[in-house]
Amino acid sequence: MGGRHDEQTSSGPGRRSGPGDAPRHLVVMGVSGTGKTTVAEELADRFGWRFIEGDSLHPEANIAKMSAGIPLDDDDRRPWLEVLGRLLAFHHADGVSSVLTCSALKRSYRDVLRAGVPEGSVFFVHLAAPFEVLLERMEARDHFMPPSLLQSQFDTLEPLGEDEEGEVFDVSEPVAEVVRAVIEAVEG
Repeated sequence: MGGRHDEQTSSGPGRRSGPGDAPRHLVVMGVSGTGKTTVAEELADRFGWRFIEGDSLHPEANIAKMSAGIPLDDDDRRPWLEVLGRLLAFHHADGVSSVLTCSALKRSYRDVLRAGVPEGSVFFVHLAAPFEVLLERMEARDHFMPPSLLQSQFDTLEPLGEDEEGEVFDVSEPVAEVVRAVIEAVEG
């Protein structure tokens, strides 16, 4: 993970942790249409942490498959998740806190993301809203993920386990309120 790759996949300097202040990582997760990028960019800005847009790291084959209305399977997602997990580990080793967007729909996917960082350093920000609200949002935007795949994401989604550090946030609320609630949960 060298400079050029790092610069292309994340933005902002990130906050270097001080002595005794270990880096933290937020994974802004959920099905498509929940506003992961909008919320994550705001959180990264507020905390002064590195922002990593997970969708920008999908291989072309994944983007082509989703654009054609074909849901990704575990084999499609695994290499992508491993790249994201390595980025979290890279930033952690460098003492930089980060905010990553990733659907992280299954427990096994979240396990890949947190595998390279110390236990307790990842907090999952699960953005959620009713299907109808998200479908309407997806129909109004330009994205490689077509609205027809939303149901497959809901079908795949596994809620956070009791032993997973994180919380669910209702994105039916305005973005400012969602961000405030996340900050309170992370700092609380």
